[in-house]
Amino acid sequence: MSFSIDQSFVKQFEREVHEAYQRQGSLLRGGVRTKSGVQGKSTTFQKVGKGAATQKARHGTVPPMNVDHVPIECTLEDWYASDWVDKLDELKSNHDERGVVVRAGAWGLGRKSDELIINAASATSTTVSGTGLVSKKRILEALELLNQNDVPNDGQRYALVTSHQWSEMLNTIAEFASSDYVDGHPFMEGFETRRWLGTIWMIHTGLTGAGTAAAACLFYHKNALGHAIGSEVGSDIWWDGDRQAFKVTNAMSQGACLIDTSGVAKMTCDDTAILS
Repeated sequence: MSFSIDQSFVKQFEREVHEAYQRQGSLLRGGVRTKSGVQGKSTTFQKVGKGAATQKARHGTVPPMNVDHVPIECTLEDWYASDWVDKLDELKSNHDERGVVVRAGAWGLGRKSDELIINAASATSTTVSGTGLVSKKRILEALELLNQNDVPNDGQRYALVTSHQWSEMLNTIAEFASSDYVDGHPFMEGFETRRWLGTIWMIHTGLTGAGTAAAACLFYHKNALGHAIGSEVGSDIWWDGDRQAFKVTNAMSQGACLIDTSGVAKMTCDDTAILS
């Protein structure tokens, strides 16, 4: 047997973890502003202000706009997902134990990526008034807030709701349930998403307060949130002779930040209320 066979195993495991993370781990990574290959403990995203048109005198110089540039710092955090794989357990199991560990680790890190993004978005000061279920009236109010803030409706707006709010919307908002108004949007394999009112709608079980009377549903534009990646998901595997098991550790270094509070609206929803 080749002495380098363990390296082949490690590379295969790393590839499987990365694929699982991309496929079903993080739901939000593709829907925010992303910067990869960050060196150091933090990076910055630039928030650019609005430009204004001016006039000039005949033969005079054109005055500059002096557009504001505000650096928003995004601090990286290190996260790990680790477990043991007993050598003899694999012989006794009728399932792929390595596959189980791959998915558990990758999906755990994916949920953490989304948690970082959701926590950053939840810090917005732009809020929809009132409480209760996600109704058509409250949805239009949230979108009105984004419109008032000149947030572009360019196909990059997202709305995150809990599974309960999604069910109630299907039952109580005819337009949301009708294919005449909604386009299917395969944002991620295995998850139902749809486009309505120029917004990509998605169920997310990681929203703050989900299942309570104070669930925080979110409306945002892609460019309003930043996701920094210092290290993609990677794996380390080593053999412990005393335990007769492989120690499998997945790790990543990532962070998230709120770039522009005017591009994120938070709606407090009652996840215990039922109208239907």
